[in-house]
Amino acid sequence: MGLYEASIRVKHECPYRKISERYPDLTIREWPLSDCQVLEITTETTPTDELLDDIDEIGTVLHESADDDGYHVVTQSCLCSLEESIIDRFEEHNCLYQSPTIYRQGWEHYTVVAFDGADIRELLGDLRSDRDIELLSKTSISDTQIPHSMLAPAGQLFENITDRQLAALQLALESGYYEQPRKTSLRDLAEQTAVARSTYEEHLRKAENKLLRNAGQYLRLVTATSTTDPLGVASPRQTKETAD
Repeated sequence: MGLYEASIRVKHECPYRKISERYPDLTIREWPLSDCQVLEITTETTPTDELLDDIDEIGTVLHESADDDGYHVVTQSCLCSLEESIIDRFEEHNCLYQSPTIYRQGWEHYTVVAFDGADIRELLGDLRSDRDIELLSKTSISDTQIPHSMLAPAGQLFENITDRQLAALQLALESGYYEQPRKTSLRDLAEQTAVARSTYEEHLRKAENKLLRNAGQYLRLVTATSTTDPLGVASPRQTKETAD
């Protein structure tokens, strides 16, 4: 059984077609969650007041920054109310959708994975019946090259992590706590909050532990097919034999 990855772009009346057509250097990346969608919007130029107004209408702004590299904003909005989702049509043809969807210059860009090349051909034929579509690439991949994005849905990675723990983790990440060398300390991080250092550290450590536990199952999937052992870790059987 083969495995295929295809990249396509589609043009039809989607929620973000008009804004991506009006601003040619704008890129929108969409990650669907269970009951909402998160959008990352970037542009290399200084945003106009008109663009900022259009972005405000999309949803709630979660993060916003502007620097020499351009303008970057993350928003959250409710799921679009299209009568028929193109992602549903992927599933009808046994094709697995890989987020994010990328919107640029009036086109929607999708990546799908299929276990049969015929499924991709049938999907393209179906989509061409009612919209403009272009196949950008189609490649055969081995079982050991399954995209890692298939393995770790964001909702499962952050499962059981409380809002306070997520906030502590986000503050540490954005403040450079995990960089080498570190750009801040636990004391400095706690001083930016309304809680004691010990409380902040407890939130952060619990978030780290839960995140690692949630990611552990995907880590095993990623490394299961590896043919190398860069750390030279002994297997449990080797360890037992050495002890005997």
